[in-house]
This record gives sequence, C-alpha cells and structure tokens, in this order.
Amino acid sequence: MSGMKILCVEDEPEFMAMLTYMLEGIGYEVMPARDQQQAINLLRRQAIDGVLLEDNLLDSTGSSVRAQLKAIRPDIPILLFSGIGSQTPMMLRFFDAYLRRAERVEDVPGDWSA
Repeated sequence: MSGMKILCVEDEPEFMAMLTYMLEGIGYEVMPARDQQQAINLLRRQAIDGVLLEDNLLDSTGSSVRAQLKAIRPDIPILLFSGIGSQTPMMLRFFDAYLRRAERVEDVPGDWSA
C-alpha cells in the first residue's frame, strides 16, 4: 500500500466508483468529492497527496476548481481529466508514477493491463 491519499473530484457516481476501484487497487486511499465546495473542504481538512479533477463538473469548470485548490495548496499535484475510457488506466499509471517520483513508468508496481 502506498499510504497516499488522492482527492478525486467527479460528479458522476458511476465514474467515481470506477476511479475509486482503480486507485484503491493500487494502494491509494481515495477522498471522493462530487463538487467544488466538497473538494475545497477536503483539501483543507485532509493531508492530500494529489488530486484527480474532472474538467466538466456540474457546478463549475475543472480549471476554476484547480485555481481554488492551488490557492490553498500551491504544491499539490493536480491531474485534470475529462471522461473515463480506455485511456484511464494509462492516465492513472502516469499520475501514480509522478506521485511516487518514479524514474520510469515501468518501475511503478501494479497491474495496469485493465
């Protein structure tokens, strides 16, 4: 287990469930947020290591939320994404490698075939 926490901001419950499943499967603790205010509150209260942020939220744009999160924690890594699809496991693999400060993506443990 990585022991790291990811703030995952996604307003679609089925997509949040898929992201949570994938992230927990590689050892992250997921802090789910369905909107801008919930994301801000969690970032203020939790020791978050990184943020996955859906670009098309119902209450705001990802870039607007990103700016607010960066104002609170300028150092926080944020991956802005749009939609879930076949590229999602690879996107998470690169983000995982970045958070773990891996030299190469291939050095990141986990099953990335799905």
